[in-house]
Amino acid sequence: MIKQILIRLSKKRLFMPILCLCIVLLLNVIKTPDFFYVTIKGGVFYGYVIDVINRASELVILAIGMTLCVGSSAGTDISVGSIMAVAAAVCCAILAGGQVSVTEYQNPYFIAVLAALGVGIICGAFNGFLVAHLKIQPMVATLILFTAGRGIAQLITNGQITYVRVNEYKLLGANIPGVPLPTSVFVVVFVILVAQLVLKKTSLGMYIEAVGINAKASRLVGLKSTAIIFSTYVACGLCAGIAGLIMSSRIYSADANNIGLLMELDAILSVALGGNNLGGGKFSITGSIIGAYTIQALTTTLYAMGVSADQIPVFKSFVVVIIVSLQSEVVIAWFNNFKINRNFTTPASKLIIKGVQNEN
Repeated sequence: MIKQILIRLSKKRLFMPILCLCIVLLLNVIKTPDFFYVTIKGGVFYGYVIDVINRASELVILAIGMTLCVGSSAGTDISVGSIMAVAAAVCCAILAGGQVSVTEYQNPYFIAVLAALGVGIICGAFNGFLVAHLKIQPMVATLILFTAGRGIAQLITNGQITYVRVNEYKLLGANIPGVPLPTSVFVVVFVILVAQLVLKKTSLGMYIEAVGINAKASRLVGLKSTAIIFSTYVACGLCAGIAGLIMSSRIYSADANNIGLLMELDAILSVALGGNNLGGGKFSITGSIIGAYTIQALTTTLYAMGVSADQIPVFKSFVVVIIVSLQSEVVIAWFNNFKINRNFTTPASKLIIKGVQNEN
């Protein structure tokens, strides 16, 4: 009975992503016994688990947008890290009013946030136009902003790090007074709820999967595939803008060189670890979210084990290769064939074996 339940569970889409996350957490139980230990200091939660949940916020938001792009266009948006830097630069530049460092807002915070999110949407629309309307391969199309985005951010900040040393500006990346959980966690929950409501309660999720499977066939049945692909890149740009605001708030500045640096790679890995097909079509937002937390848990685990920041990418890449390989169709097919060959106990096989024994 238990074996049958495990077999059924292993066929679920989210089985491997959850299993990989559990393996990483199990490693923490063995190597870092206090990994799950949570304390309260000054009314705020502290601990490795809280750090994973908090630090993964930007990656989770990026993974949601990346999943939509992969599902609709069978391509990835490699410019999200640069878009994060541009959004942060716009926000800080407006709040600082052209100054390098300020201790009070020079312009309303609400306007700065709207401008940053608007820039994220514009960048996403630019990528979407190249991919959906001009039919440029997604990685090539988004390579433009990947290369130029940080230069644009540098132009906005005049090549300097713009500091906004205002306590209220730090709240998005820290904690609201009286609330023990980080503010970014609530932002992530809000983004997830909006994404799930839009995809599950409307037909958009099904349309994205249909276009990703076959865009030409989708057009023949009346779907506007160009508009659907375009909208997913706009959504991805918006997600990058939100992530940029959170990361900027953590360091209360706009650092065009480092904000979002190489995060596009982790976002793509999150989608892959979530069991999503990078060739487009059916996708799982939940799987990508689990993949994002797996990557952050792995990073935090390595730090907890005393691995230096320079060595973490090596260990991280090694583990990711193993996890991705376990989810590949070739490995799964080999494993299934191995089970069939070892378990030669079907009714038909028993008759064949019995016949051979009788002849002997």
